Amino acid sequence: MAAAVLATTAMTAATAVAAPPPPAPPDTAFDQITLAKGESKVGEPMALAVLPDRRVLHSSRDGAVFLTTPDATTVRAGTIPVYNHDEDGLQGIAVDPDFVRNRWVYVYYAPPLDTPAGDAPEEGTPQDFAPFEGHNLLSRFKLTDAGTLDMASEQAILRVPTQRGTCCHAGGEIDFDARGNLLLSTGDDTNPFSSDGYAPIDERPDRNPAFDAQRSSANTNDLRGKILRIDVQDDGTYRIPQGNLFPAGTDKTRPEIYAMGFRNPFRFTVDRETGWIHLGEYGPDAGSADPARGPGGLVEYNVIKGPGNYGWPYCIGDNQPFVDYDFATGQSGQPFDCAAPKNLSPHNTGLVDLPPVQPAWLPYDDDSVPELGSGPESPMGGPVYRFDPSLKSPVKFPRYFDGKVLNYEWDRGWIKEFTLGREGELQGIRPFFESMELVRPMNIEFGPDGALYVLDYGSSYFGGAPDSALYRIDQNPGSKTPKVQVSADKVSSGQAPLTVNFDPAGTEDPEGGQLSYAWDFNNDGTVDSTEAGPVSFTYDQRGAHTAKLAVTDPDGRTGYASVQIVVGNTPPQVEIELPPDGGVFAFGEQVPFRVRATDAEDGEIDCSRMELSYALGHDSHAHPLSEESGCEGVIETPADEGHGLDADVFGVITASYTDNGAEGLPPVEGSGRVTLQPKHKQAEFFTESQGVEVVEEAGAEGGSKVGAVDDSDWISFSPVNLTGIDGIGYRVSAAGPGGTIEVRAGAPDGELLHTAQVPTTGGGDRYVDIEPVAVTAPGTPGPLFLVFRGGGTGLFELDAVKFHGAGVSQPVPPDDAAARAQGDLPR
Repeated sequence: MAAAVLATTAMTAATAVAAPPPPAPPDTAFDQITLAKGESKVGEPMALAVLPDRRVLHSSRDGAVFLTTPDATTVRAGTIPVYNHDEDGLQGIAVDPDFVRNRWVYVYYAPPLDTPAGDAPEEGTPQDFAPFEGHNLLSRFKLTDAGTLDMASEQAILRVPTQRGTCCHAGGEIDFDARGNLLLSTGDDTNPFSSDGYAPIDERPDRNPAFDAQRSSANTNDLRGKILRIDVQDDGTYRIPQGNLFPAGTDKTRPEIYAMGFRNPFRFTVDRETGWIHLGEYGPDAGSADPARGPGGLVEYNVIKGPGNYGWPYCIGDNQPFVDYDFATGQSGQPFDCAAPKNLSPHNTGLVDLPPVQPAWLPYDDDSVPELGSGPESPMGGPVYRFDPSLKSPVKFPRYFDGKVLNYEWDRGWIKEFTLGREGELQGIRPFFESMELVRPMNIEFGPDGALYVLDYGSSYFGGAPDSALYRIDQNPGSKTPKVQVSADKVSSGQAPLTVNFDPAGTEDPEGGQLSYAWDFNNDGTVDSTEAGPVSFTYDQRGAHTAKLAVTDPDGRTGYASVQIVVGNTPPQVEIELPPDGGVFAFGEQVPFRVRATDAEDGEIDCSRMELSYALGHDSHAHPLSEESGCEGVIETPADEGHGLDADVFGVITASYTDNGAEGLPPVEGSGRVTLQPKHKQAEFFTESQGVEVVEEAGAEGGSKVGAVDDSDWISFSPVNLTGIDGIGYRVSAAGPGGTIEVRAGAPDGELLHTAQVPTTGGGDRYVDIEPVAVTAPGTPGPLFLVFRGGGTGLFELDAVKFHGAGVSQPVPPDDAAARAQGDLPR
């Protein structure tokens, strides 16, 4: 009895003084380790998977699979041939939960097949569309002990039908639940660019079915726009686990479907403790709601606790319905019923009556959720951390993060911690490691060591960039790992012997300590030099060589960087001569191109192998829309009907050429890229500014304009090339006295190209169009500065800049224009 009372008393006392939850660790508690950086080591980064020994497999959309070690050595584990039109290519990668025993690596990719080159027709007959019918493939390969993919070991597990030659939304994330079931996300495989930014439900009989998401996301008998859940067997076949959305044998359904009604569920993770799926769902592009069409562009974070329908293309967000719309007549019908949606599309092969729509867990747009910031929306469903007290790892995250979800945002460039309650309700959002170097997080996951691995897409479009990278984030409240950088003046050459000059400039110790250097130019484990400054080395043999630098601080912490040197095959040099970088064009017109390329080993270039693509840039990403081949010709720039005037859109043309390889060395690709500016440019999408502010006003195009304009303030746009432009006009308002706009080349005090007078308009909500004033192209390329002059402050507001003249584009020929008038164009 006394013992029982004592125990009760002790328990009560313990309860009374229970320790508060641990505090959030500061940024100084973390250490960012660079494992691989630059296009040669990460390609166009797509996905990562951490192996049990802390090596990392990471993929590039062009089919390359890289393997990076904890000490920052990167090799190519294999190359999977892919079809890479638009967003297609190699998407996700994952390792089997029982990898130590079976060595399986899973990938989701678009195999080449016999798909025709170029774009699929937008109008026609089923026979016209049939050649572009293809599929994406969920497969697995064995990873050898040598760290390479055994291409002969491929087991093709699941085919997902696709309509090729058009854009967009492939999905492609792969994960496993606690029972070993494989989950795969798939996108709606639907062109969103002719729907005015609303639901793409174009049912016209002569229209390419790729413009109707009802055939995929809302189709119970189709694998696209879904989360699929299967149990893969030893022979590569699969069974259907219990608990999917439709029991096996249900008419007009696919039993693989776990959740449906998604547009592009690009990133998700499964919490193996709860079984919940944490998913980011991309939304449409409409800048605002329209009673005749539906809600504006919402995106979603979702917590999926069981099978269900998440609404696309009928409902979005907290069950806001789109409106049925007849693309043939332009007439709107009734809003869709989110409680009892029906799929009446002629492209539907599944059930008519669909499961009720589940509302989004956390919908948002722009700044609607203050903790998420503002700007473009690109939600990515991140991992849940589970603290393991028995794990002996000095870098594992602390107990504070136990149960927290690290969701991330591609466009906004952040990772944040989300705290959930027992029932999955959102309890809070906090920043995570705000000081980390991060551009656009593409994929993140926790490794077996409890550290966070981050694949950063970088600042490029549909290709790698110098800041594309693979990082590891360790818990390390003490001395930080040295930041190591290595550059080389020659990374590829056809000449041997080849002397390469290496420079460690930029290497530093965060605490300012004395560093020791160890150079290993052949990655053979032998220290070749301990120089702290620039050093040179001569390679006598042809082939690919890895030069590694290890830098150690006074506390014994070592950072690494490496660079690959290829002796014997020089990458092709590709230059886009036309159009010029920054040239001005109009969406829907054709742009003449001319490309020049040279290759040291191949000699004459085969122009039939020169590949060009046009992509629609939007904020910090791009959608590839059309392709051409050859060194000279014209490329289509489809009309942009998917974005409103509140969207920062532009054109991107990329030319690429792959050489023949050389004496046992693999082929390498060279590329060039130019950005094109639209003839109608919203002023608030400037590159740099001084003094001005972006202000919101209902009458402004897109709802915003440049205001708070005082004398000598300026904005600039870059790149801009005025070839073919003979005048510039403006849309302005002015409650103040007005003033002048000076257009200058290269700097606020650069060459004066043009001056326009801005009158007072009688109010900030009263707009006038200033007729174009002649402009002369500058003698040298560079940024274009708009400098504002006048007496006093609050001179006027600038809403839009209008370039007049042909620019670098040419109108569509009458025959083409007539054909296109039969239907909308993708943007």
